[in-house]
Amino acid sequence: MNLTNTVKEKLAAGERVIGCFTSIGSPEIVEILALTGFDFALIDAEHGPLSPETAYPMVLAAEARGIQAFARVGENDKQVVLKFLDIGVTGIMAPQINTIEQATVSVNGTKYSPIGNRGLAGGRTFDFGLSGALDTLVQPLTDRVLTMIQFEHVNALKDLDAILALEQLDLIFVGPNDLAQSLGFPGQPGHPDVTRVANEVVARAKAAGKKTGTIAYSLDQVRDVFGRGFDMAVATAPGLLAGAAKAYIAGARQVP
Repeated sequence: MNLTNTVKEKLAAGERVIGCFTSIGSPEIVEILALTGFDFALIDAEHGPLSPETAYPMVLAAEARGIQAFARVGENDKQVVLKFLDIGVTGIMAPQINTIEQATVSVNGTKYSPIGNRGLAGGRTFDFGLSGALDTLVQPLTDRVLTMIQFEHVNALKDLDAILALEQLDLIFVGPNDLAQSLGFPGQPGHPDVTRVANEVVARAKAAGKKTGTIAYSLDQVRDVFGRGFDMAVATAPGLLAGAAKAYIAGARQVP
């Protein structure tokens, strides 16, 4: 079992990272993301049908191709999180985190005792007990998980400083679509008020020594979010496929 997390290492070194959401249960897509140079594949089990069972082959593909496999879970529940961690994902993103209580539950569920309350069994992440004593792996497996929560509602601003003070929280990810809804602008993630709040989150996170990420559907958006100080940009596999397909068809229809 690889006990390192290259994305955590890059972020700690002050580097930017680029990933891609995929809500399609396809190991081949994960392999393609790896081979094209993404830092991580973010398995989206919030929006779509993916479960730990369907995500498992995707994790195996990520490991085979040398890319990190993270998961956005559908519920902020330690048992849900545990199932994804136990198949080998090395990062957890919890959506819709609006309070310090919710953030604490999320962070604790990714870490073994005495830091958190992740359940411990000698399964796949421990190489089924075949690579040595379990107690020698507890700390490395705790350390390798990238712990991420999503800022998606303006009401979370009131607890933001307390959330950012959580020692084991690695990154706060701004979700502009749901943030826009909370501000009264559904379907307008680029609204100036959404950008203003997102920029406030970035500034406060930087002051607290935490990393930040957000969605970036296009290269122009990547330039924008990195220019505003974000450390992580995440595309979407369906969006990249749709964009490439549209460009292909548009060009093909013009062939004489």
